[in-house]
Amino acid sequence: NCSPETVAETSSQRHVLTYMEDALTQLLENKEEMEQGNIPRFFSEYFASVSRGTHVLFREFDFVQTTPHNRASFLRLFWKCFRTIAKNGDLLTVTGYHSLLQMLCPDFPLDLTQKAARIVLMDDAMDCLMSFSDFIYAFQIQFYYAEFLDSVAALYQDLLTGKNANTVIVPTSRSATLRQRPPSSDSSAPDGVEALQFQQSLESLCDKYKHSYPPIPLLAEVLSSAPRITFYGFLMALSKHPGINLNIGALPSKSDLLVDEAMDKELDKIQLLCLSVSQPLSACTIPSRDLARVASPRKNLPARRRPDLESDGSTEETDSSEN
Repeated sequence: NCSPETVAETSSQRHVLTYMEDALTQLLENKEEMEQGNIPRFFSEYFASVSRGTHVLFREFDFVQTTPHNRASFLRLFWKCFRTIAKNGDLLTVTGYHSLLQMLCPDFPLDLTQKAARIVLMDDAMDCLMSFSDFIYAFQIQFYYAEFLDSVAALYQDLLTGKNANTVIVPTSRSATLRQRPPSSDSSAPDGVEALQFQQSLESLCDKYKHSYPPIPLLAEVLSSAPRITFYGFLMALSKHPGINLNIGALPSKSDLLVDEAMDKELDKIQLLCLSVSQPLSACTIPSRDLARVASPRKNLPARRRPDLESDGSTEETDSSEN
């Protein structure tokens, strides 16, 4: 298995023409400020930033979402910049998280943020509070696999309404023939669609899909947990799956979400430097990264309730998951 770093490097190499075009565009836009001898240095620094994943910072959304490497880089930057929200235990609404995203990408679309929030909130009101850990993993799935999830939503709706009933799914190398059942006329039928039917429909979709999608064995693992599944139950399960998170390679595991050793070391150096100067400690304005949580004023918003779904056996509550 490839490491996340290897996956990211392979992805960036595959889209090298995209980065060459962007580098030339950046060079032409700044040619008046660029000295002739500095052009090789410009390209060197540009591709170094692509390798580090910092090239998407403050860029327009069209560029941020252009390649899988760009999307993973943006996810990693979002985590690094705002992980202190999780560390402090703060809860934000969809509007709050969208404001944070716009700090890194000014024209980041609101609808993507809302779709990510819907994975967490499901049937709850969109003004409910969410923990950083719940939001960021849901956002990762929605942002990284955006096109795939749009196709899955259409496929799910077809299955739910029986549009594809009585059709035979063409068998692939991974699946056998499955004759779909007609939709039940019983009004008390369980919510969602049959997981096996959904799985084989997804496999058929992935066989001809050009955009990024989760590995099929991991999709099968998610769908094997219950006989029926709802669309948002499926998305929630994807966002919680450690194998899918590892495959994307942008975020750490949930247990390590608050850890960034490199950044913490730099903060420790700054604090030591601050302590070594002759001025009183109170004059130093660098805050400690271990400061206790400071309560922030906010409205009393409705408490989240979590529907009992077959597809997601988790009992984790969003508002208290990081407390």
